[in-house]
Amino acid sequence: MEEVKILIVEDENIIALNIKKKLKSFGYAVPAIVSTGEEAVKMTEIILPDLILMDIMLKGDMDGVEAAEEIKERFDIPVIYLTAYSDDKVLERAKITEPYGYIVKPFKAIDLRSNIEMALYRHSVQKSTDKERVSC
Repeated sequence: MEEVKILIVEDENIIALNIKKKLKSFGYAVPAIVSTGEEAVKMTEIILPDLILMDIMLKGDMDGVEAAEEIKERFDIPVIYLTAYSDDKVLERAKITEPYGYIVKPFKAIDLRSNIEMALYRHSVQKSTDKERVSC
């Protein structure tokens, strides 16, 4: 079975490295860590990850919600938000991008893993359902 590739989009380096360590211990590959929304879109195009863990507040001109929106439009890759922000305004903006999860920091490793597994499963079911519709 091919290793699942997860792109980490996080502007706090220590947090990003901690997440990477957890993901590797779960058996996932982390081909890149980026800290801006612009880098997230570029890197998504280059590595085509299986899933993206996206912080909402990022360095640069594009926040995580804007990056997720562009990624959703251009690529069929699930996004899970990892953020310290959970106010109503942020939640409403995030919902528009139809994320596969929303985890509030700090979080437990088991919560991260279960959200990733559910997102990957949901995405694979959605892809197979879409293929069935097209072939009908």
